[in-house]
Amino acid sequence: MKPKGYMTGLWNWKKNCERFSVLRTALDGNDMYNDCEFISQQKRKGIKMQQNIYDNDTFFENFRGLRSDEINFNEIIESPIITAMLPDLKGRKILDIGCGMGQHAMQYSKAGAASVLGIDISEKMLAFAKENNSADNITYRRLAFEDLDKIDERFDLITSSLAFDYSEDFGKLMKEIYALLDDGGYLVFSMSHPISTAYDGVYDRYTRTEDGVRLYANLHNYGIEGERHFKWVVEDYEVYHRMISTLINCIAGAGFVIEECRESKVPDDILAKYPDRFGGVVHQPDFIFFRCRK
Repeated sequence: MKPKGYMTGLWNWKKNCERFSVLRTALDGNDMYNDCEFISQQKRKGIKMQQNIYDNDTFFENFRGLRSDEINFNEIIESPIITAMLPDLKGRKILDIGCGMGQHAMQYSKAGAASVLGIDISEKMLAFAKENNSADNITYRRLAFEDLDKIDERFDLITSSLAFDYSEDFGKLMKEIYALLDDGGYLVFSMSHPISTAYDGVYDRYTRTEDGVRLYANLHNYGIEGERHFKWVVEDYEVYHRMISTLINCIAGAGFVIEECRESKVPDDILAKYPDRFGGVVHQPDFIFFRCRK
């Protein structure tokens, strides 16, 4: 007997495309499509599509609203950890992959970086970054991380904040980043934790009391890697799930030495003050962080 909610939690690509509009970027990185049949045809041909969910109006406005709240997962959990893992930034030539609204680029600029190149596929994100987080030593460029081979520079430091969840070929991405670094250069990045990306919508993320208190996290299909589709702001939010061992092996396989790995944790005072918002993180980490060196 199938568990309750089993059928509603399964995602069938064909039916999904008939029901929902999915936003993707065309092969040249310029034209936008939300034609599911077009995307299906490309996938059947083995052509990889670049995901650009942040140019979806609904998703972008929701994300901007989340970031405008001072108490959010990025500012309270993710940013302090990844910042603590960075080397000294003074005089460094930095590439920020998936730069988003430019907060990290501005942080690097103020910390004395010689130059910062921020790349992102989202026009909306880049427009916000250019308007709100610009400096003489910051350059923004519209480019997907699938197109890193179009960059003809080398860097002392490459960073990325929660962008690699959208990478279909993580091993290839690591090799291309390795090639963009000078010898001795650093890669410091964060991703959604594999325990988090394992979520596939079949069951709730947590088992709760009748009052909604999270008792423990539910882990389902962790060992099945690949695309995950579920509802988050929009109906067909998409990420790629990989096991922790896969991440480590891809990083090492590219040639990197892993100097440090951390998992996210909420400060005790924040957890006590906002238990409804952050209570689940004691059961599972939301993010994972790596500091690697060439």
